[in-house]
Amino acid sequence: MKPLKYLYPADLGTVEKMELVVLIGFAALLVVLKSRKPRFVARHRGHQKPPQASTRNRAIPRQQPSVVPSNRVLTGRAYVIDGDTIIVRGTKIRLAGIDAPELDMPWGLKAKWTMVEICKGQEITVKLNGETSYDRLVGIGYLPNGQDIGAELVKRGLALDLPFFSQGKYRHLEPTGARERLRNGAFGHASISVRRTTTVVAYRRRSNRHNAGS
Repeated sequence: MKPLKYLYPADLGTVEKMELVVLIGFAALLVVLKSRKPRFVARHRGHQKPPQASTRNRAIPRQQPSVVPSNRVLTGRAYVIDGDTIIVRGTKIRLAGIDAPELDMPWGLKAKWTMVEICKGQEITVKLNGETSYDRLVGIGYLPNGQDIGAELVKRGLALDLPFFSQGKYRHLEPTGARERLRNGAFGHASISVRRTTTVVAYRRRSNRHNAGS
């Protein structure tokens, strides 16, 4: 068996040297490419933005309500936000005297879609009372036949009377058990949790005493 013959650069010809240099360079290039992270992946795969800070605990500036029309009447198709809030002609309306569960509460979605059913395809006439609630004007919505849409939602057991604002106008429309089913005042204004035997006048007196003592 013949001994192995080791080749040294001095033993190689010009062509062999060039081939060796190219081979070494190609191997080095492969090593470099594998060690680097391809930047084009982030660019072509959605380019995800850095996570935004949560706005849950961030103070949100309160929007101002729309200007009240001179005749205090709005008429048009209604876009329903939730059970007691609609938009008519770009103006956000808080239905007066009733309170429906929020969307993330039990019966909240049911209340919204029931209000959608009531208003669907109808021209709603809103009579504003001049008051505001956050970024909303307050008023009563009526169907073309004169039916109060807030009263209809109360009749269906998906909203409650707000005696502090309605003077008990809708209380007699609440079906039996509706107040208990809607968590007995666990949402909205405190006056909806007042017992049946408590009058609005008595509630207001009690509220006035509490405010005077605070």
